This record gives sequence, C-alpha cells and structure tokens, in this order.
Amino acid sequence: MAYYFAKTIQGEDMESVIDRVTQALSAESFGILTQIDVRATMKQKLDMEFRDYRILGACNPPLAHQALETEDKIGTMLPCNVIVQDQGEGRYEVAAIDPAASMQAIDNPALIRIAEEVGARLKKVVDAL
Repeated sequence: MAYYFAKTIQGEDMESVIDRVTQALSAESFGILTQIDVRATMKQKLDMEFRDYRILGACNPPLAHQALETEDKIGTMLPCNVIVQDQGEGRYEVAAIDPAASMQAIDNPALIRIAEEVGARLKKVVDAL
C-alpha cells in the first residue's frame, strides 16, 4: 500500500503550484499550519544546495479534533504533510500523506475511519490539481 497520493504538474513555477495546492486544500476545509522550506534550511544549516522542496503542514480542524478526541497521542502524527518538490524541467510533484496507511499500527477502528475520511479529502486535493 502506498503511503501517499501524488501528481506531477508542468508549466508553472513553485509559488504558483503552492498557491494551487493551498486553494485545493482550502476547498476541502484544510488550512496550512506550517510551511518548511527544505532548500533554505539545508543551505542555512548544512551549507548544502538542495532542490526546491516545501513541506506544507495541512490541518482540517474538525477532523483533527475528532482524531485527538479518539486517540490522544495522535498529535504525534499531525498535521498532515503535503510536499511540493521541483523535479526539474518545469515539473513539480505534489504528494500528500495517506493517513490511513500511516496509522495502520494504531489499533483503534474509530481512528482509522477518521484517517480514511482525511485521506479521501487529501486524495481529492491531489486529484484536483
């Protein structure tokens, strides 16, 4: 089982792709809690060059609340990460975590149902791009 949903987009720049991802997430009631610029971090911390790579920490507050009420340690797996990475030649990959796959080790059927709902929404986001 894949642990993510992905799609490649061509003909745009990084900021345009991030804007599209943000809008698609918003349409599924997700907001961006965090944004990590991996390229800038690698340069600053390791003085290394790295491709343009962003990690967006996405959260759907009602579903996050349900998950936290169902499993109090689930915060270790929140927010749901979505990446946008430069693949060169004007191609960008967008990939989102499949929470149902990542939470298989947790023996809580109620949590799995919530994770499946979140996953279905994140898949819609990726498919909509």
